[in-house]
Amino acid sequence: MANLEVQEKDGKIYCPLKGKWLIAKPEEKVRQKFIATLVNEYGYTLDQMAQELELTGSKRGKGHAFADIVIWKSKADKDAMKDAFIIIETKAENVKLHVEDYYQGSNYAKFSGEEFFVASNEKETKFFTVVRGFIPRELEEVVAIPTAKDVVNTKKIEQIKNQTKTFTREEFTKTLQACHNIIRNNDKLSPEAAFDEISKLLFMKIRYERQQKGAKVFTKEEYIAQADNYEKNVRPGLKAAGMDLPYMQNLFNTTKIEFKDDHLFEESDEIKIRENSFIQILKKLQNFNLSDTQDDVKGIAFEQFLGTTFRGELGQYFTPRTIVDFMTEILDPQEGEVICDPTCGSGGFLIKAFEYIREKIEQDIKDAKNKLRESLEGDDFDSKSEKEQSEINEKIDAMQTALNTELDTSVENSRMYYLSRNCIYGTDANPRMARTSKMNMIMHGDGHGGVHHHDGLLNVNGIFEERFDVILTNPPFGQNVDKNQRISEADKFTDEEMKKKYKKKYGIAYDEALKQVDDHIGKTLLSLYDLGSTSTLTEVLFMERCLHLLKKGGRMGMVLPEGVLNNKNLQTVREYFEGRAKIILICSIPQDVFIAAGATVKPSLVFMRKFTADEESEYAKCKADALAEITALHQIEIEMLDNTITKADTLTDSLKDDLKKAQARLKQAKKDKKNTSKIEAEIATIKKEQADNKLNKKAAEKELKELYKQIEEETKPVIKKKFDYDIPIAKIDDAGITTTGAASEGNQLPQLLSEYSAYRTQNNLWTIINNEVTYAMNTDGKYYRCLNGQEVVLNEQ
Repeated sequence: MANLEVQEKDGKIYCPLKGKWLIAKPEEKVRQKFIATLVNEYGYTLDQMAQELELTGSKRGKGHAFADIVIWKSKADKDAMKDAFIIIETKAENVKLHVEDYYQGSNYAKFSGEEFFVASNEKETKFFTVVRGFIPRELEEVVAIPTAKDVVNTKKIEQIKNQTKTFTREEFTKTLQACHNIIRNNDKLSPEAAFDEISKLLFMKIRYERQQKGAKVFTKEEYIAQADNYEKNVRPGLKAAGMDLPYMQNLFNTTKIEFKDDHLFEESDEIKIRENSFIQILKKLQNFNLSDTQDDVKGIAFEQFLGTTFRGELGQYFTPRTIVDFMTEILDPQEGEVICDPTCGSGGFLIKAFEYIREKIEQDIKDAKNKLRESLEGDDFDSKSEKEQSEINEKIDAMQTALNTELDTSVENSRMYYLSRNCIYGTDANPRMARTSKMNMIMHGDGHGGVHHHDGLLNVNGIFEERFDVILTNPPFGQNVDKNQRISEADKFTDEEMKKKYKKKYGIAYDEALKQVDDHIGKTLLSLYDLGSTSTLTEVLFMERCLHLLKKGGRMGMVLPEGVLNNKNLQTVREYFEGRAKIILICSIPQDVFIAAGATVKPSLVFMRKFTADEESEYAKCKADALAEITALHQIEIEMLDNTITKADTLTDSLKDDLKKAQARLKQAKKDKKNTSKIEAEIATIKKEQADNKLNKKAAEKELKELYKQIEEETKPVIKKKFDYDIPIAKIDDAGITTTGAASEGNQLPQLLSEYSAYRTQNNLWTIINNEVTYAMNTDGKYYRCLNGQEVVLNEQ
């Protein structure tokens, strides 16, 4: 069959399946382009397809449904009106695809006998197999649909149905590891350097496939064809202009420009592998299309790949997923809360928090759609005429399209836009890890703009004091901050344009945040912290850092060595936190969990909530009352010692006068040449009395000082008694991971999570943000979101 071209003229587009010209609406353009793709790339013929076919058979009496494109296995099947083979739903380019929309309203009718379902908006295309045994039919995402040649091959069709997202995730992880091995074997790079090269290539692939809007995959053949064209037609001109580069490097430079704002690559970065390795890797990856930024296949696979790559030298930067999941779910971050990890490593905590809140938003939107759909249908939908039902279904489609904008990170003011740009922050001092964290978040669907390569103990961008509702972190253990490490000019943030941007975003608090560095140039890093004079341990300093970063009432979860909880040398550290935060859970976990990452210290998971303003006042009162109570018990001793010191002071003054007078008499006696021995003896006696008095006073002062120390120590248990609360403590024998880093079967963390969630709700350990979002349609027929009295029209975003 000849190549089918899309024909447009005078605002109309030709529809070969209808044999006529129609108005070139955005959705019609998408439909006709997809029909051309089905003919040109999949090999289907027009006589086995239909457009806007009316379907019936709904189990819910939802009237008639119309399928945008229908494909039968053959013309004969179509003529006999047998079950369709593939149903295709097309949307306008600006309409984000959301699978749950196809389960609602008249769409139920579409899933009767067909085997595959496709949704496309030109930007992205999703393929599904229709799972039998459910009403309505369930859809399971697969990586492709059959070509026309495949329709008679039962074995091939079953293979395609089995290529689900879950399968693809596992295959993608294995493929990434195979690519990693190609570089190590061919180019002799370290695991970390090999990972850097994989990352570069993945983003080159993402850039290419995004530009192709998912229609083409960046394959070995595609690269070779483009490289050949570049060598023949482009490179000679570049060479003449003094900008000669091999095609592989030129392609990477283009990718660097594409992701410039994400700060993924340095300007000087180059591809450091042979072109032969590059081509081998492209061949390995050519079954995977990475254009869909919302796709969790590549995100989870990338994270699993990280876990494998970094279990060696960089294992300390990778927190096992079971621990990340548990800690995040314990603290239960909510939409609108701001979250930070000041030692983010590969970004595990940030990604989980992002996903956790995204799922809440997605469920909320799903519930809102159901509620609005029921309202639009009313109680008598089944009894309405076909025309009325069709009009209602159009309204349902418009409603779903409007609410779907809330889930699009690119739509300004949408709920996902706000989450990805204003709620997720992290830093890591290791440049490779900071870059990896950004990449990891992009792979998972965005939320990377707040991640920085920076010392986590210093302020940067939006990471400063009293900014965060939730902190999740696994700080470095057992290391020490050098006592001579000083704040330098290099630590100052000097980008004036960015300063203006941040000040506009964060207000005057940002100016104060900059002072942490600007006002302490030349001073030691330890001097910035209250506990810097007590301990130089990184875990201790990061505990204090996290406490400062939290808002009042904010909560944090940290992986800490158990020594912080029971080492006598760190008693002062524990007391520091007791006066500023409540411990809301301590969970002892097996050392096995971090052995694969190279850790040798027994870890615990420690959760705290910073005092609210009321709790600060309450604690201060308890402390003052306890101090007064214990001081009263020692009042007689205090008064006796005070009297001793007072008498000593009085005697000191008296002896000083006596000495002065005796010295004057001695001077006169010497002048008169009289006997001075008696006066000299008197002076010696006065001086001895002065020395004895000084010793007595010193002894009394020392005793009083020690008494006050004793009072302080005796006050501590009284404060705890007055400011009393329960501290939940749990011991886990299996945290879902073995010493080799493999998953174990007896993970006890989910059960503990369930028990703790009920406990914290029952005991009201913290207040959940009540941000109930509602949706409604205004008189203009546009949908709006209402939150805390503020209304935002969705259709105009």
